[in-house]
Amino acid sequence: MPTEHTVRSYDEELKMLVKTVLRMGGLAEAQMVNAIQALIRRDNDLASRVVSSDARIDAMEQEINDRAVRLLALRQPMADDLRNIVGAFKIASDLERIGDYASNVGKRALVLNQLPVVKPVATVPRMARLVQDIVNDTLDAYVERDLDKAVDAWSRDEEVDELYTSLFRELLTYMMEDPRNITACTHLMFIAKNIERIGDHATNICENIHYLVSGKPLRATRPKGREAGNFASTPPDPTSGIS
Repeated sequence: MPTEHTVRSYDEELKMLVKTVLRMGGLAEAQMVNAIQALIRRDNDLASRVVSSDARIDAMEQEINDRAVRLLALRQPMADDLRNIVGAFKIASDLERIGDYASNVGKRALVLNQLPVVKPVATVPRMARLVQDIVNDTLDAYVERDLDKAVDAWSRDEEVDELYTSLFRELLTYMMEDPRNITACTHLMFIAKNIERIGDHATNICENIHYLVSGKPLRATRPKGREAGNFASTPPDPTSGIS
C-alpha cells in the first residue's frame, strides 16, 4: 500500500481487499481464455466448465463488496484509502461483467460446437487475444499502480473496435453468400460482441485506476474505432435463448 497506518490490521485489510480484486481479475481473465479455447477446440466440457464457474466470480464480487463496506463503516477512510476502497467496488463490478460475457461465449460455443465449422471462427481468436492482452495489462496496472500502463491499455480499445467492425462485415458477407451459414454466423456475431464488451469493461477499469492513483479522472475521449458505433447495439438473438 502507498502508506503505512498506525493500526496494522487496517493495512492488512486494505492489502487483502486488493489481493481479492486481483484474484477475481485472474479468474475472469482465465474464464475468457477458456471460453475461446472451448470455441477453437470445439470442447463442450471446457465450455460447460466456463458456464458453471461464473458463480465463483459472482461470489468473489460479493466478498469484495463485503470487505469494502466493512472498511468504510469501521475505518472511515479518507483520500487515497477512500479511492482505493471505492475503486475496488467499481473494478469488481466490471470484472463481474467480464465473467458474465465469458460465460455467454461459453454458452454459444456449446451451440456452435454442434454446427459445421465456418471460416470466421479463425478471426475471433485474434480479437480475443488482443482483449486478453488488454485485460492482463489492466490488472498489472492495478497492482503496480502504473498510470502509463493503464492509459496504454485504455487506448488500445480502438483496435478492438476496428477488429469487431471488420469481423461483423465478414460475417454478414458469409451469411449473404450462403443462407446455411446464418445460424453459425449469428452466434459468432454475438461472441464477437461479447469479446468487444469485455474490452469496454477493461477500459472502465483503466479509468478507475487512473482516478485511484492520481485522484483525477481520465478526461480524454474514450477511443472508438471508425464506424464501431454503427454496430454497438447488436440486437438480441430471439432464436438462441442465450442472453
